[in-house]
Amino acid sequence: MLQLYIGNKNYSSWSMRPWVLLRQAGIAFEEVPVRFDSFDANSQFKRQLKAVTPVAKVPVLVDGDITVWDSLAIAEYLAEQYPDKHLWPQDKAARARARSVVAEMHSGFSALRSHCGMNIEARLPEVGEIVWRDQPAVRADVQRLVEMWSELLDQHGGPMLFGQFSIADAFYAPVCMRLATFALPVPEHITAYVQRVQQLPGVKAWIDGALAEQDFVPFDEPYRARRG
Repeated sequence: MLQLYIGNKNYSSWSMRPWVLLRQAGIAFEEVPVRFDSFDANSQFKRQLKAVTPVAKVPVLVDGDITVWDSLAIAEYLAEQYPDKHLWPQDKAARARARSVVAEMHSGFSALRSHCGMNIEARLPEVGEIVWRDQPAVRADVQRLVEMWSELLDQHGGPMLFGQFSIADAFYAPVCMRLATFALPVPEHITAYVQRVQQLPGVKAWIDGALAEQDFVPFDEPYRARRG
């Protein structure tokens, strides 16, 4: 059976992407959680992962004697191994576009990721208000998201970015979590998409797991001294 090594569900946006993809697609896998303690070379987190992958980061997919790391590489591997699941859109043009927006997420939106870390358990609207006021790069990232999602939802008719659930929705699911946690202002139809993503069985299962962790990792909590 496939094994997927992941970090804390409350914080690990990169882990969330392939986990949601596997769960939502109905692909059986074993979850291997590796708790964040620190990212120092000698941390338990790094030592445990170093035995699996040379980069010692999550997520990591293990399929027998094959190890795949990096969320996008994992997504591509799964799409190749399970073509019947149609993880990418079937239409050639839509598939090319989906790959483009996934790659954009993979390498971009650095301001949003930096100032609004994923924290599913938290509700930080006051922090979000300050970030929105003081960080023009965050506002630019959100504007790009609104433009992208609006165009895709209009073109493909929803409910997901390319009509049916795809790798693109899995990759943007952590962004949906950030928008909710920090209550960043977006149009109603974007809020509706965020809510639809949160209601996907695979995403809801991840959220439920995050809420059940009852863990608090200080270096992932720049805005709080304790769980809310």
